[in-house]
Amino acid sequence: MKTLLTTFLLFAALAMPASAKTEFGKLGAAEFRIDVPANWNHGLVLYCHGYDPHPVGVGYDPQKPLPPELAVFVKLGYALAQTGYSTGGWAVEQAMLDIENLRKHFIDAYGQPKETFITGHSMGGLLTVAMIETNPQAYDAGLDMCGAVQSAPGLLSRGFDSRVVFDYYFPGLLPNPAKVPKDFELTEQLSKNVFQRVQAKPQAAAALRKLFVMHNDKDLTATIVFITYILKEIEQRAGGNPFDNRDTIYTGSTDDNALNDGVKRYTADPNAIAYLKRNLTLTGHLTRPVLAIHTTYDPLVPPAVPNGYSLLTREAGSGDLFVQQYVKHDGHCKITADETEKGFQELKRWKDTHQAPKAGWLQ
Repeated sequence: MKTLLTTFLLFAALAMPASAKTEFGKLGAAEFRIDVPANWNHGLVLYCHGYDPHPVGVGYDPQKPLPPELAVFVKLGYALAQTGYSTGGWAVEQAMLDIENLRKHFIDAYGQPKETFITGHSMGGLLTVAMIETNPQAYDAGLDMCGAVQSAPGLLSRGFDSRVVFDYYFPGLLPNPAKVPKDFELTEQLSKNVFQRVQAKPQAAAALRKLFVMHNDKDLTATIVFITYILKEIEQRAGGNPFDNRDTIYTGSTDDNALNDGVKRYTADPNAIAYLKRNLTLTGHLTRPVLAIHTTYDPLVPPAVPNGYSLLTREAGSGDLFVQQYVKHDGHCKITADETEKGFQELKRWKDTHQAPKAGWLQ
């Protein structure tokens, strides 16, 4: 009976009337939304959203338009499927299962797509690469946008080191980075207070901007407060502090000797380290093409992050399957809808012709 039902759904999907459809639902605890255009070309784009402290609601309103940067896929004739993940925060473990469940649901409901792409912003870019690495047979290609494409131990240690150095210049302003209180929350008032304290010490602020390659105190404040929240959430998930800086030598300040003498040193919990390795370690081994788009200035996920993944792919022997392009904007994920569409079309040509796009400026 199940086989007959699946067959019926497949043929029904292929014979769908030429009218747009939006489907909302839940798979376990994860909300999902599927948009199928009237001119559906029987291709599928799976979208992975970025870090959010809470599970993301996809909005049970078929009249609510898609954001412009996602609407471009539907405009090009592709069905778009997106999941809110079953948990918030560093939900890579749950999200990978939620993404796969949504892909299978789409096949059951609409039939096997003729081609399947996966894309996402920030943590969603990391998930894009992770899904291509771990489940390549399910996808034809991936579009990583402003992705935090680095193994979790290295990626999140960058944030921890930023907090350690910040504390050297602004001691006691934010909670212990190795044991952030459970009630720590992102609030407008907190950000305002930190910003005011940062601006009150212009020399220290200038030193941090230089170290962190930040353009202004606003970016510095927003990034360091957000990192503190992420550290809290990671520590709760891992059951302890997974970050160890006893062997770290910090450089780039006006007095590195004083900095290294003065920063606090922390010891990691082995079980917490193991959690981060599981969630998530990348290999750089690709068997499907991935195009990565990044801004030239990103205060939260600097270009050094995808640069490192590019090197990892070359070490794994698959560097020809990872191409980086940049857009000339400032900020995290400041990639326009037009640029998203251009990047996707280049990825599509790469998939069809096996000719990789040119690295460099996406124009």
